Amino acid sequence: MHPDPKTQREPAAKRRIEALDLARGLALLAMAIYHFAWDLEFFGYAPPGMTAVGGWKLFARCIASSFLFLVGVSLVVAHGRGIRWPGFLRRLAMIIAAAAAISAVTYVAVPDAFIFFGILHQIALASLLGLAFLRLPPLLTLAAAAFVIALPLLFRSTIFDHPALLWLGLFESRPRSNDYVPLFPWFGAVLAGIALAGMAAAAGLFDRLATIRFGRWSTPLQFIGRHSLAFYLIHQPVLIGAVWLFSQMLPPAIQPPEVRFRASCEATCAQERDAAFCTRYCACMLGELETTGDLPSIFAGRQDEDLRERVSGMAGLCTARAEDNELEDTAP
Repeated sequence: MHPDPKTQREPAAKRRIEALDLARGLALLAMAIYHFAWDLEFFGYAPPGMTAVGGWKLFARCIASSFLFLVGVSLVVAHGRGIRWPGFLRRLAMIIAAAAAISAVTYVAVPDAFIFFGILHQIALASLLGLAFLRLPPLLTLAAAAFVIALPLLFRSTIFDHPALLWLGLFESRPRSNDYVPLFPWFGAVLAGIALAGMAAAAGLFDRLATIRFGRWSTPLQFIGRHSLAFYLIHQPVLIGAVWLFSQMLPPAIQPPEVRFRASCEATCAQERDAAFCTRYCACMLGELETTGDLPSIFAGRQDEDLRERVSGMAGLCTARAEDNELEDTAP
């Protein structure tokens, strides 16, 4: 990378900052990698629950955080010196339309886990709310970011389990969705981006970044960074289509539902408990689900109040049984 002398005399607001396009491109590429892993899991080429635990789960959260952080930075770069309403409203309308389309498509395809408030919904709302913070002192905005991130850790209520309030993220029972990015805590990443970008702008960092040009290696990443919405909408159907075509030629070895449930259950459980406990707990859960006949409903993604209550009761029962067995094993 190198400074471009031809751009040094232009106002920073009129220059495209290639570093931001590159950062967005890298975030989108990481998102595509995660979605490809999810697709492999969905079609049976990867272990059940792989992308929901461990390093993959951390990877997904880092991707979402970085993408939303860049939304905040971009708000400052584009509108920090005055909101350019025509461009802002045009892009907001595009994001809202795309979010609504994703909700509609996923409602038809996977009604029990459709995307009602995913990353695009969050970006649309955060972009609108973020305008109120563009003129605030960066330290105040940073404090607001800390509050938004911390609130779900400090306060939750069953009141926010109502479907009309799930977008807030202060639930007691997490809703089922293939992409769930509620206001709390994720708006905090946008506010952090606004705050740090405000500090960077005051220090003249963006003026210096605007003069830097990267080599040809960065062209594809910058391209998708400049067309982030189009890339987001297109990449997953392309990846799913590619994996589906591959599955027609070389189908995956499908494991029985009982094996898949045990593998997914133990992988999730291992994030909080030891392997011995998880083995006992998941064996108990499988037995209870088979006794009640609810295992097919779990795999079908069915979600209703009665099923949730039964599963919750099973979880409490199996936790107690697994812990009792653990005490028996350690008794002298």
